[in-house]
Amino acid sequence: MAAVVVSLALLSLGLGVLPLPLGLQLGGTGLLVGLGLWLCRPHRSRWGLVVLLPLLLAWGLGHQPGPGPGDPVTLIPAGTNQPVAIERIGTLLADPQPTLDGKGCRVPIQWQKGRSDLRFRSCPQLQEGWRLQVGGRLRRPRAAPHPLLAGPAERLARQGIWTVLDVGRWSLLAKPATPVADLRRRMAQALLARGGPEAGGVLAALVLGSAVVPVPLEVRDAFRVSGLSHALAASGFHLTVLLGAVMALARGGPRPLRWGLALGAMLLFLLLAGPQPSVVRAVVMGAMAFLVQEGGRRSRPLGVLLLCLLLMLLWQPSWLLDVGFQLSVAATAGLLLTARPLEERLAGPTPGKARRWLAVAIAVPLAASLWTLPLQLLHFGSVPLYAVAANLAVDPLLTPLTLGAMAMALVSVTVPALLGLIALPILPLTQLLLWISRQFAALPLAQWQLGRLDPVLVVLFSAGLAPWLLAGSARVRRWRGPGLGLLAAAMVLHLARSAGDHLLLVHEGERDLLVARHGGRGALVSRSGDRFSCGRARQLATGLGLQRFDWVLLSDPVASLGSECWQEMSDTVIWALGESDPEFGAAPSPSLQVGQQLQSPGLSLRPLATDSQAAMLQAGRLYWLLLPDRQSWRSWQERTPRPRAAISGLWLGFGLRHAERLKLPNLRPDHLWITASSTPGWRAL
Repeated sequence: MAAVVVSLALLSLGLGVLPLPLGLQLGGTGLLVGLGLWLCRPHRSRWGLVVLLPLLLAWGLGHQPGPGPGDPVTLIPAGTNQPVAIERIGTLLADPQPTLDGKGCRVPIQWQKGRSDLRFRSCPQLQEGWRLQVGGRLRRPRAAPHPLLAGPAERLARQGIWTVLDVGRWSLLAKPATPVADLRRRMAQALLARGGPEAGGVLAALVLGSAVVPVPLEVRDAFRVSGLSHALAASGFHLTVLLGAVMALARGGPRPLRWGLALGAMLLFLLLAGPQPSVVRAVVMGAMAFLVQEGGRRSRPLGVLLLCLLLMLLWQPSWLLDVGFQLSVAATAGLLLTARPLEERLAGPTPGKARRWLAVAIAVPLAASLWTLPLQLLHFGSVPLYAVAANLAVDPLLTPLTLGAMAMALVSVTVPALLGLIALPILPLTQLLLWISRQFAALPLAQWQLGRLDPVLVVLFSAGLAPWLLAGSARVRRWRGPGLGLLAAAMVLHLARSAGDHLLLVHEGERDLLVARHGGRGALVSRSGDRFSCGRARQLATGLGLQRFDWVLLSDPVASLGSECWQEMSDTVIWALGESDPEFGAAPSPSLQVGQQLQSPGLSLRPLATDSQAAMLQAGRLYWLLLPDRQSWRSWQERTPRPRAAISGLWLGFGLRHAERLKLPNLRPDHLWITASSTPGWRAL
């Protein structure tokens, strides 16, 4: 009862409900830490889950970051995104990196108060820690036009950045010493030079993490689809390998030697990989487990994990909403709570060495995959189907590769002449790892795309999965039957919703993406055919659970760039409606003429005029008129007769004048979509 009372009091502190002085706030934080220590003692970990976990969630949600009083965003008029001219002095927080569209470079900068994201037209030769005087146009970053799409505003907000500065002029003021950044840079450059962008990038990521080292996008995708992304992210696995090697050397030695080597290994790992959430979690938990073990007490893994979460969220509440942090915590919980019982079940009562190794090799990735499954469906809508098999295949490679990569990194800055000798056995193993990841990524349905689940269905799915993941008393096992019912209900509701008739319109700048869905399948209409639009369409398909589109119509007869990308998304890609404009030349493929139509079961599109892009789109019982420009509006208005009764909705890709609004068909407000050229957003039905 006392714990509950303290919890409620600290909950109010965590949410900032009570405007208490700083001393009481610090006192509340101390009480929260004390409560965490008490709950993490033996036989009280379950109380930790019941009492401490809700407190952590409340604290994290109540202390999400926001711009401070001196942040540059305060210079932009409220409610607008009108750029303002500024000139300030700041310190670079990283090395410049190319932007995703390849049109320049970006780098975060720390001002005296607040941060901004610098955008250069070309990549300058600058480094982390250098001080610059920068002038340009300050604006707010662009928000994501749809929850399924990534936006710079959301990504930068997680870094405490609320503004973007388009650099017009800059001057270098100072080059302070940055030994840690220089050390990372030298190691990464040496490994990249020895192994090339792919193998060298993987080796550098094993030491520094892919967040620090640029790994080719094709390699990242192969590791992601095959379920091996954790190998490229500095995490607890890499620290475990390093600590295991260090402690093996110090086994039997005096306590000061063991403590010194363990502390040095953890500090080195933290300095090289940087304070990423997964790295900090791994270091904090490794340190606590080491202290418990050296203190002669039996480690309570769940209690250690809860106390680690408490310390990290008190330090950085924003990590609560970080996807990488969530996946890392879920995977660690799976290893602590499910891996050992699953291993014992797979090994049997009298296992041999081979069966014991196989049980461990299967139990670890399977437990991590099951615990992260709800988060995968919530955030990505897809699951790497062969993750367990892929991890089983690469398991013998990861430990020697991790130790070998660390050895190469250290040798590259101490005895560079030995780098080639160490690389002789390591590079072939790296190439083998790359080959295995590509083979699994190329398998059919390697990325099982179910579509993103609604948060309510994720909670339902997690509740049904929990009794199967928690090994315990007969009371826990008794809930496995109802758990299967909850799992089935969540998936049936999701699949039933996905199989309905839907339209989704996403507007972003001059780009419009219109997705029509019927019977669990989909078709796409896009006003732009560039690579950026194709990437956006791919994200929408993954989030909606569509492996491929039945057909794609690109009403952009002059955009041939990115055609390979579109062909990968559908076997049927049409690049224009109506006649191609002779001023711009022919379309990359035959255009769709009046009398023809794109059609698949329940999905169709047919042009209505030869002199415009007016078209009729069918998605099951929905019939929508598409008028992307004013010429198509005029063409439809002049058409006699106009089948207004058959129209269930209308999309206009331009703004209407008052006189034109009077000629609109009589439709429900939610069945009339008008996109403006400046405001991004989305509509769905």
